[in-house]
Amino acid sequence: MRLPPFVIRSIALLSAAGASLLAACSSSAPPASSSQQGAAPSASALARIERADTTSDATSTARTVDAYKRDIALRISEVNSTKVFPGRPQALLRSIIVVKFSVDAGGKLLRSEIVRTNHDSATEATALSTLRNTAPFPKPAASLLRNGKLEISETWLFNNDGRFQVRSVAQPQMEQ
Repeated sequence: MRLPPFVIRSIALLSAAGASLLAACSSSAPPASSSQQGAAPSASALARIERADTTSDATSTARTVDAYKRDIALRISEVNSTKVFPGRPQALLRSIIVVKFSVDAGGKLLRSEIVRTNHDSATEATALSTLRNTAPFPKPAASLLRNGKLEISETWLFNNDGRFQVRSVAQPQMEQ
């Protein structure tokens, strides 16, 4: 049985429309292959990581808490560069971890605790270990200290591959 030409054209148009709809539903970037997930950032990505401004005695030049948080976030990203996701975080993050921590006048990490989590133990451990591994931090300006310490909350944004960006220096998330 041979189909009339208008039926063939209709089927072709419907097929093309269906393919377009399916393509619109997919993500803009293909998922990382298993060999890419643990890969270190490229040299150009590492070159984009800024450094915090400090004086000769390692005191931060930041005069506000937000500016000091940015200095700490830059330092965390620099020290843990192989765990930092270069580029924009994916639209739907694997995990968001908020850590509250205290720093003394010398930049020493006094304590840290997770205050928001989705109970992903791997990302919790990464957030805490990257914070500890980065210490000591640049010394905060004396004007930022209260009772000899500065309390800060910072957010780690994790992609599916386990790499992160620290919110104070993170790029905007991708669209869905």
